[in-house]
Amino acid sequence: MRALKIAATGMSAQQMRVETISQNLANMNTTGYNARRAEFADLHYQQMTRPGTINSSDGTVLPTGVQLGLGVRPSSVTIQLAQGALSATGGDLDLAIEGKGYLEVTLPSGDSAYTRDGALKRSADGLIVTSDGHGVVPDIVIPDDAKSISINAQGEVYAYFNDQVQPQLLGQFSLANFTNAKGLEAIGSNLFLESVASGPAIVNEPGIDGTGTLRQGYLEDSTVDAVREVTELIEAQRGYELNAKVITAADQMLSATTQIR
Repeated sequence: MRALKIAATGMSAQQMRVETISQNLANMNTTGYNARRAEFADLHYQQMTRPGTINSSDGTVLPTGVQLGLGVRPSSVTIQLAQGALSATGGDLDLAIEGKGYLEVTLPSGDSAYTRDGALKRSADGLIVTSDGHGVVPDIVIPDDAKSISINAQGEVYAYFNDQVQPQLLGQFSLANFTNAKGLEAIGSNLFLESVASGPAIVNEPGIDGTGTLRQGYLEDSTVDAVREVTELIEAQRGYELNAKVITAADQMLSATTQIR
């Protein structure tokens, strides 16, 4: 009985959907997080009678045939790229990206990773780093005697000193774009790695060639819509229950078959 296996694939699909929704809800307060969505496709079909087959009795062509589907399979878990709302923090090193783009950071292995989490910090050496201590590219060091810093929309970092009227330019942040940002590989800690699907990073100054700009003193909120996620969670739960009912019905049908005398 195919219904048992078909319903089992349906339960597995709804379980993956619930897992994706739970990941979104768990990160509803994560800075720069974009919601994910589980996508599915039907499995291959058994061609009991192919469409277009000639009916042997009178030579007519069957318009539809008999094609029996064998269930569902996960096709992808896609990141839903969207601009999150900006929350004011007032932090000198809090940066929100308005538009497209990712900050580039250097991992301990020397590889590059990318993030939209602009909650930056200052290391003991004055280097601007992420919350996990990864250096932001390019390396910008804030002098110990700087009384404050200012970062404009183009990513230029200026330091103000007590004995100077004019600020000192320390460096300029760059932003990386990708041809297919949905193809980036998520590795946790709000970090992504370049992949074959994403294409190579296209690095530009903020505001150049479609790249976003920076907003100092703000952080980008998660794009998770809690109401929508809870609604989809209920729908996924009902789908799981319905597939479970199919398994129960198929089991009862098999029991009836074995009890025939």
